[in-house]
Amino acid sequence: MLFDSTVRKELARSFAATLMVLLTIFMTNLVIRTLGLAANGAVAAQDVVFIFTLLALQTLPTILSLSLFAAVIITLGRMYRESEMAIWFSSGVGLARFIRPVLSTSWPVIVLVAILMLFVWPWSYSQYNDLRQRFEQRADVLRAAPGQFQASGDGHRVFFVEKAASAAAGGGRNVFIMNDAGTRESVAVSQSGKLENVGTDRFLVLDSGHMEQDDKVSGEHTHVEFRNYRVHAGTSSGPPAGTPSPRAVDTVDLVLGGGPAYMGELTWRLGLILGATNLLFMGISLSAANPRRASNWGLLFAALAFVIYYNLLNLTQAWVGSGRLNVAVALVGLHGAAFLLALGLIWWRVHATVIHPMKLLLRRSAR
Repeated sequence: MLFDSTVRKELARSFAATLMVLLTIFMTNLVIRTLGLAANGAVAAQDVVFIFTLLALQTLPTILSLSLFAAVIITLGRMYRESEMAIWFSSGVGLARFIRPVLSTSWPVIVLVAILMLFVWPWSYSQYNDLRQRFEQRADVLRAAPGQFQASGDGHRVFFVEKAASAAAGGGRNVFIMNDAGTRESVAVSQSGKLENVGTDRFLVLDSGHMEQDDKVSGEHTHVEFRNYRVHAGTSSGPPAGTPSPRAVDTVDLVLGGGPAYMGELTWRLGLILGATNLLFMGISLSAANPRRASNWGLLFAALAFVIYYNLLNLTQAWVGSGRLNVAVALVGLHGAAFLLALGLIWWRVHATVIHPMKLLLRRSAR
């Protein structure tokens, strides 16, 4: 009982500290990424907080897996460096005995990763895609917030609305539009503007204004005053067309769908859950450190193992998605091999004290 409680407390503290550090790093990058999307006009400014939450939910399973793996490495590595492992080993506690307290501490995190991957992951991607599609289908003039300059989706026009009109009018007051058509550049200013739908096309109708045009080739300048002026402002918004992305499909629908793309996404979701479990066993074996040496090669090997495992997981997803590999073969082949490798490393660590004297005896007999 003392052994189990000691390992669990140490592992829990290391996991909490590692998780806070990784969350700070990843969340900072997500804030910059989300603000960049809003600044580039890819998402609406009022949806920044919600989009940040969705992106955080998508990143959280990987952060939890990495934090759990690092916590095992840090906890057991500290025990090796401070000779606590030598005390446990001399008391008859082998390295394999650490599997039980590590699993008893980590299973709630594994369950949380499974819930996030199987249920929260598709919901967050579905919400994120819907927000981006609805925003992209809006007319360019609707993207312009009052008092702010906004570029169009193709980058050839810049809109400015001093004051928004009512929602029913679909326009605004004191509208400014600069249009760059390659060889001709124009600037139109009007007192008001409103949106009109003609079929599937949407036009911005400007009232009582003037326009300055410059021909870049000939240098000719034209001044035009108008009562009504129409500007194409995109197509009318409608429901998103096309099939949804596999990442936005529920896990049950992935299983029932059966297509290669769906099976590839299923391989990724199940693979991250199995990978988080296998990394625990790898962490137990890779945390060994020599207290007489200042360097900790185990931590370096652990980071390399995580990167390789993560890339292999992406590779198997791509192979299954392209139809080159079966989902069962991918899961059993990659994660089964990783599980056997982790158990083999633990066995090697346990029997190292027996193997090394045998090697010395064989060398002496060969002489």
